[in-house]
Amino acid sequence: MKLSDDDFTLFGLPRQHQLDRAELDARRRDLQAQVHPDRFAAEGAAAQRIAMQWAVRVNEAYQRLKDPLGRAAYLCELRGVAVDAERNTAMPAAFLMQQMNWREALEEANTAAEVQALDEQIAAEESQLLATLTDQLDQQQDTAAAAAQVRALMFVARFRQDIERRLDLLDVDR
Repeated sequence: MKLSDDDFTLFGLPRQHQLDRAELDARRRDLQAQVHPDRFAAEGAAAQRIAMQWAVRVNEAYQRLKDPLGRAAYLCELRGVAVDAERNTAMPAAFLMQQMNWREALEEANTAAEVQALDEQIAAEESQLLATLTDQLDQQQDTAAAAAQVRALMFVARFRQDIERRLDLLDVDR
């Protein structure tokens, strides 16, 4: 293992979007057991500092790989296509119209049940978008389309956060 290895190599996983979460979790536990600073207590402070660097590296890689959206963005970058969400916000007109309709629906929702129903609708759409993203990355190898899909999913994720805030205002137990 090298600190410079990409996350997939570090975890011994194929460079693909579809991952088995149980396998990812098991590999994280194994790696953490190997690099935990307490294992190096007898070897002195320098060895413990290096172990700490490794533990941080493993945690950062795990956080990126466990999140489907973060994993997709990372894969795009590894394949030479930056998601560039801060500067590239271009979206298809149909997607923008859908976003506007969702925002209007959220504004018009007066009850927690209405907001939760909207959230369920958006969650289903998000699931479909993620399935398309996995296909673009793993089967089609269309990284440019996948990067655009990641940007769209970032919009959806932010909107779902808005829904969460709205439900919090309505003081709903979920």
